[in-house]
Amino acid sequence: MNKLKLGFPKGSLQDSTIELFKKAGIRINVSSRSYYPISDDDDLEIMLIRSQEMAKYIQDGFFDAGLTGYDWICESGAKVKEVCELNYSKSGFRPVRWVLAVLEDSKIKSIKDLQGKRVASELLNYTKKYFNKNKIKAEIEFSWGATEAKAGKLVDAIVELTETGLSLKANKLRIIDEILTSTTRFIANDKALKDSWKREKIENMAMLLKGALAAEGMVGLKMNVPLKSLNKITAAIPALKKPTISQLSDKDWYALEVVVEEKKVKKIIPAVKRAGATGIIEYPLSKIIY
Repeated sequence: MNKLKLGFPKGSLQDSTIELFKKAGIRINVSSRSYYPISDDDDLEIMLIRSQEMAKYIQDGFFDAGLTGYDWICESGAKVKEVCELNYSKSGFRPVRWVLAVLEDSKIKSIKDLQGKRVASELLNYTKKYFNKNKIKAEIEFSWGATEAKAGKLVDAIVELTETGLSLKANKLRIIDEILTSTTRFIANDKALKDSWKREKIENMAMLLKGALAAEGMVGLKMNVPLKSLNKITAAIPALKKPTISQLSDKDWYALEVVVEEKKVKKIIPAVKRAGATGIIEYPLSKIIY
């Protein structure tokens, strides 16, 4: 029986990835005592692995495919194929950023002021490349954690991961540069993509995952619309593309269906109701496939 060996991110991305797979139609159950999740897709052989190590293990063929951040692909230097970009993170649907930061009251204003200074970062290799590119010689050391606490005390600056910047502000840190923007990527190796069964499986999974992400924050609306109000109602609806309109048995009435942003529904429904729409139904979406 064919199996796709899938590397699944353990750590900060784990819960959000499980939820994304669920919306894509693939249920994954993770035991607190096991590194081998169980899936309702019998074609998958899954193992939990840290995002930092994912690309290297996929490159070396231990996994056929997996999910990790673009930052860790860059950090590892692994040769892998990007199947698709999946714009989600541990707590939302925005890219994460690696930033160069110092204490708020530091005299350091830019990377040029770090000549001969000490910098701590978990993203060690990429940080070194960034400093080399800027022709700044600094002592770059690997940080095992609690990086924010080291700024101004153990090191002169840090390179740290942030989504909102709130944690940096809470620790009285100031960003002086952004060195890398990262999103989650679905990646695979050449050997897997040359296997026709595995390639199709990977591409199908990518389609479903992208569809699940596309449906985030979107809902469907159905309603019956009188012909005399059709133009007014369609003009009031910011459709994803164009609404689907079909005539009912009564020639003076039409059924209208559309996909809209959920946050706009509170304004749309009262507006179309006042314009004459009836039988208005709002329903959730699990996937949108373009």
